[in-house]
Amino acid sequence: MHDHNNDSKRSSEPTQEFLTFTLGLEEYAIDILRVQEIRGYDQVTAIANSPPFIKGVINLRGAIVPIIDLRIKFNLSTVTYDQFTVVIILNVLKRIIGVVVDSVSDVIALADEAIRPPPEFGSTFNTEYLKGLATVEERMLILVDIEKLMSSGEMALINEAAD
Repeated sequence: MHDHNNDSKRSSEPTQEFLTFTLGLEEYAIDILRVQEIRGYDQVTAIANSPPFIKGVINLRGAIVPIIDLRIKFNLSTVTYDQFTVVIILNVLKRIIGVVVDSVSDVIALADEAIRPPPEFGSTFNTEYLKGLATVEERMLILVDIEKLMSSGEMALINEAAD
């Protein structure tokens, strides 16, 4: 991969690849190394007493995989399930987890210094799940720390569901 700028310093910078996806009007990004596959939304088996954002579980080649709707988790107003709804299958903390998003955009490489720390949003948005923000050609990407998000307290249900 050659850098167009022929700037030898730039190409040696550590970069990470991220899968970008949309939730409502925002674009998010997660570490591509956590992503196992991308699939359409299938019927899920609901789990009693789970929070609304845990849609249920699916059987993925013999593994029971909890499905989390990030659109509900992030309080988006409209949540539809149709043939365009996408589930990203992730391998996080040695577990397989599916997350529902509006759409998957592309894979981008970000240099470490392209990532800025998240601003303090006050209490409306919990920034502890954010790695930072990055701007790529006018696009503002919100980098999600998927491990932190999936190991947070309310997600403990997932651990019970998956055991």
